[in-house]
Amino acid sequence: MSELWEEVRKGLSQTLGADDFRNWIDKAKLITVDGGQALIEVPTRFTGEWIIQTYGDTILRVMRNLESDIVRLNYVVRAGKPPAPGLQSTPGEEVAEMDLPGANLVSRFTFEQFVVGKPNAAAYAAAQGAVEDVQANFSPLVLHGGVGLGKTHLMNAVGWAIRESDPGAKVVFLSAEQFMYLFVRALRQRNVLEFKEMFRSVDVLMVDDIQFVAGKDSTQEEFFHTFNELAKQSKRIVLSADRSPGRIEGLEERIRSRLQSGLPVELHPADYELRLGILQQKAEFLSDSNPELRIAPGVLEFIAHRISSNARVLEGALNRLVAAQSFAKSDITMEFTLDVLADLLRESDRKVQIDEIIRCVASQYNVKPTDLVGNRRTRDIARPRQMAIFLAKSLTTKSLPEIGRHFNRDHTTVLHSIRRIEKLTSHDSQLSDDLEVLRRKIEA
Repeated sequence: MSELWEEVRKGLSQTLGADDFRNWIDKAKLITVDGGQALIEVPTRFTGEWIIQTYGDTILRVMRNLESDIVRLNYVVRAGKPPAPGLQSTPGEEVAEMDLPGANLVSRFTFEQFVVGKPNAAAYAAAQGAVEDVQANFSPLVLHGGVGLGKTHLMNAVGWAIRESDPGAKVVFLSAEQFMYLFVRALRQRNVLEFKEMFRSVDVLMVDDIQFVAGKDSTQEEFFHTFNELAKQSKRIVLSADRSPGRIEGLEERIRSRLQSGLPVELHPADYELRLGILQQKAEFLSDSNPELRIAPGVLEFIAHRISSNARVLEGALNRLVAAQSFAKSDITMEFTLDVLADLLRESDRKVQIDEIIRCVASQYNVKPTDLVGNRRTRDIARPRQMAIFLAKSLTTKSLPEIGRHFNRDHTTVLHSIRRIEKLTSHDSQLSDDLEVLRRKIEA
């Protein structure tokens, strides 16, 4: 069994990625294979059901490549609990005690490993403040922003820091998807009371990607009551979302107001200095494990300049270079970088067209593209037009007169629109959010 499971682990490690493997599969152990059924041992019932629901098909595919007669995956909870047939719960069955999921924190996501720059400095300070805010005076902390900007990293860092300062604290960190799954399981097993008691007994609750509960009425209802109960007990709550609470469609108004009453903090896209800092830290980390790694001067600066999407893409680009270098046995030179990252660089070079900006803004505000280039000056048209002009200046290399020609305006009107939006975004968070949403759509 041990040899088979070791081969399965190798395959899953390559397929699932380091974090998912460490948080879930590394906790499991293959016990038996009998009658086409593989039985794995897991530390908790939650872990077992999550593995089968989320990774079951992948595990079976890997195992079938090694043992062709395996058709079913079940689990048994460590410490002698009887095996449970995956997700095949039936009415009237004896329900095992629910397991507190705990905090599956990523070891490298600490405050020390977080690169701070102007775009994320406020969020970094707020996350550190959440660790010290024992009385939950500023709870909930809501970290919001686009993909790959560091929200999950900061949440992990909060969890690690609280554990260090108070080892006895019950810290629970899970995704909104996991929260929904646990709640649905409790409904199915008629075990809602225990679900309530389990979540309301924690000291720190952290839920990642809270926007995924939007539109799920029953889950929102339970989350609302859980939130209220923890708030009454002055327990800390940290959440993340891909946009500000006010912009999450389908979110109940009472939940929205609770989130807005705390401390919503936005993480902005990384500027050049921050992107370079992230690459330098990553390169230093990789050099510690690979002393022969040599990166020519100017390479990191070049990548930081050319790849501006998010930190994950930056780190992925550097990982790709290091992997290619290990096979080629050569230094990472500029020529080597251009060759290995050719597809990424072509993608980052995609030119944004002003007509594309006009169509996107018109769609966002439910107006016609011709309205944005026409003569109407009503507020419902003028403001989107100013935003489209601002985005044209931000996302293209066109001159003011060139932009003006697209909108049938002279360059002074274009300049006025740009300055107007710049002024408004300094104090209008709603407008700032709208611009960020539009920017993501246009650059997607």
